[in-house]
Amino acid sequence: MSWRALSSRAAPALVAALVWLAFASVCAATRAEAFESLTIATATGDHVFSVEIAATPETRERGLMYRRFMPQDRGMLFEFDRDDPVAFWMRNTLIPLDMVFIARNGRVTRVVDRAEPLSETPIPSGGPCAAVLELNGGVAAAIGLRAGDAVRHPFFKP
Repeated sequence: MSWRALSSRAAPALVAALVWLAFASVCAATRAEAFESLTIATATGDHVFSVEIAATPETRERGLMYRRFMPQDRGMLFEFDRDDPVAFWMRNTLIPLDMVFIARNGRVTRVVDRAEPLSETPIPSGGPCAAVLELNGGVAAAIGLRAGDAVRHPFFKP
């Protein structure tokens, strides 16, 4: 049997197998992502999120770039070794985000609502911070998040 004959009969099954393998590898990669629980205490109550941790230069640089969707109960926590002023931008970030700047003791120091997707305008922390939490745009307002509110996660030392 020639390759052409084999490929014409086997093509649908081969394509289906390749699609299934690609889907399975994406699912495995998604399951392998480590999410940690983080709680934000506001005047409206405690709000729990599952966050990815950006603690290395590579994960901080990539952040949430290129993502088209993030569930409302998810976010990304950028952890820093030193308390310094920082600035973020939205280059290659496709979804609007709220940026929450947080001190080492877990207190929110600044909230930026709905940062503009794809913008390269720097968004400064307004002072030293130990971490930045990125949430879906509008979540901070929905939970009543304000400067002074508490963020609970093992990274923070109250």
